Amino acid sequence: MIELQDIVQEMHSASKRLEKASKNLYQLAKEKAETERVYRVELAKEIAILRSEGTPATLISDLARGKVAELKFKRDLAHDMYRSALSSLEAIQTQVSVLQTISKYQDSI
Repeated sequence: MIELQDIVQEMHSASKRLEKASKNLYQLAKEKAETERVYRVELAKEIAILRSEGTPATLISDLARGKVAELKFKRDLAHDMYRSALSSLEAIQTQVSVLQTISKYQDSI
């Protein structure tokens, strides 16, 4: 049987990881938003340049996206990193919930 002291120690550790993960998630959300902003601004610039050069309208979208592909990659990576951090945060929350349940069960015995 798990000792109550071990449960409390695990809950404390998980709580610290939860706090750290929350701060990390905020930073990743900020980076996600920034990479999205940069990508959209540069895409719009490329579209404007291609239009001013007389590029056929049917080609503008593909050519513009091709020229800012690296920014799209960074945007997508930032999005996936954010989602991964969110999943980690949810896993820690689940762990805390399980520990709380075990603690309540231990108290009732």
